[in-house]
Amino acid sequence: MGIDVLVSDDLHLSRLSLAALLEQHEGIQVVGSVDSNVDALEFAELYKPDVVIISFEGEDSDAIASSDKIAALGCGSILLTTAVTRSLVRQAFAAGTGGMVERSMPPRQFFEAIRRVHQGERVFDTELTVAALSNSDCPLSKREFSVLEHFSRGDTVVEIAAQMHLSQGTVRNYLTSMVAKLGARSRIDALRIARDSRWI
Repeated sequence: MGIDVLVSDDLHLSRLSLAALLEQHEGIQVVGSVDSNVDALEFAELYKPDVVIISFEGEDSDAIASSDKIAALGCGSILLTTAVTRSLVRQAFAAGTGGMVERSMPPRQFFEAIRRVHQGERVFDTELTVAALSNSDCPLSKREFSVLEHFSRGDTVVEIAAQMHLSQGTVRNYLTSMVAKLGARSRIDALRIARDSRWI
């Protein structure tokens, strides 16, 4: 018996290319391909594929939520992305996602990741996962880091304050402290430092 795989990718050529690559492996059958996370979840509910591969570019938090829901159905789930950051790893790991792999991964390793997730293992880069869950070299407090994550998504001070149930003044203080701790010139520079360090 082979592994039944569903491919979810909103880019048509990328979706077709990924499906064609997977079909080359004799132990894998592509049982469907969809162009949205909603369709992926609906397909998983109806047909229960062994593994669902969700492509995303790292900004789509809905992909992680969908992966979590798919995993809850008993299907393996793998997030395929161009950039694995600590923030994404932390969210995906906490959500119960089966794995997170980069598009630059060689096909042989990708097939192996699918096999491992199908067997119930979780496939995350060990070093990055440990760093993500501990953030041991990040000088920011958990609250400052949360503010930074919101800021990285383009949220304004007003929006961050509302979402985190803080005053706007407190959010500004966290942002100022964040800039100082990172030795940055500005909030934007602090965000650059955090991204270069792969904290977010």
